[in-house]
Amino acid sequence: MADLKYRTAVGARAGVDIDQGLRSYMLRVYNYMALGVAVTAIVTLFVAGNPAVLSAIALGPAKWILFFAILGLGFMAPRMIFSGNAMVAQAAYWGYAALWGVFIAPMIAFYMGINGGALIVQALGLTAVTFGATSLAGYVTKRDLSGLGGFFMMASIGLILAIIANAIFFHSTFMSLITSMIVVVVFAAVTAYETQMIKQMYVQGDSTGVAQGKAIFGAFMLYGAFITLFIHILNILGIMRSN
Repeated sequence: MADLKYRTAVGARAGVDIDQGLRSYMLRVYNYMALGVAVTAIVTLFVAGNPAVLSAIALGPAKWILFFAILGLGFMAPRMIFSGNAMVAQAAYWGYAALWGVFIAPMIAFYMGINGGALIVQALGLTAVTFGATSLAGYVTKRDLSGLGGFFMMASIGLILAIIANAIFFHSTFMSLITSMIVVVVFAAVTAYETQMIKQMYVQGDSTGVAQGKAIFGAFMLYGAFITLFIHILNILGIMRSN
């Protein structure tokens, strides 16, 4: 009986330690993600305040160079983050956030000129609510979402191709609206999926370097979902307002 009580107490204590470690790990992930969003905002406002740079991005081939640079870094960043080199991991993440800041600057500058940027604030609020709700759902759900990874990958590729096709060939506002609506639905689900995946990556005995790499990688994934949701929610609001 005493042995049973001892094992029960040890198991309970281990569960508490895991819960505290997991909370600390997830908090680190969200802090990194929030700082990434802040870096993007700073870079965006800096670029938006420089008309010459803004014009070069909006009107020249630079926007396509930035677009494919973001896709390329998005593909390479996980390998860089888990390279074992802390400086490379940090550079990959913050570089990714900065590239997004430059890329979305023309869009943000445009909406800043409408009602003092009220639409941006509204989009940011809706994004925060959507992201928070779906991330929480992914954290607490008992359902295994891992089987959805392949679907999300194919859906993301299809949406990227649709966005590129519309930007080059169709220039359709209606297609842009529909695409953005689908993106919001898909990436709301992606947020839940990624949050569960990040949670499952946690291992109590990870070394400091491995734990930091996992936290940065988790932030990288959630940051991508957040910024994608924000861009397309803003696009939806902007189209609806113009109509």
